[in-house]
Amino acid sequence: MFRLTCPHCGPRDQVEFNYGGDATVDVPDLDADEQTWFDAVYIRENPRGPHTEFWQHVAGCRQWIRIKRNTQTHEILAYGAATGPMSDEATTSEGSDK
Repeated sequence: MFRLTCPHCGPRDQVEFNYGGDATVDVPDLDADEQTWFDAVYIRENPRGPHTEFWQHVAGCRQWIRIKRNTQTHEILAYGAATGPMSDEATTSEGSDK
């Protein structure tokens, strides 16, 4: 288990959140061809290291947030609301502030 920092509620255990997917995917235009949509929905990289993800705080404020997380160590590198700037403060996987 690791801790995530909700910008609205503060640090919480990861079990309060649901993973919402890759926050780096560019959604194609609605009139894009079938292959472009197939690639956007199904063809994904499985990054090793820093990666930006969407999470929803389902057991708290229910807001969607973005987390930049090292997928190897679970270290949280940055966090913020689903849109807008992310913090530049990092927290460790145990949730203590650096």
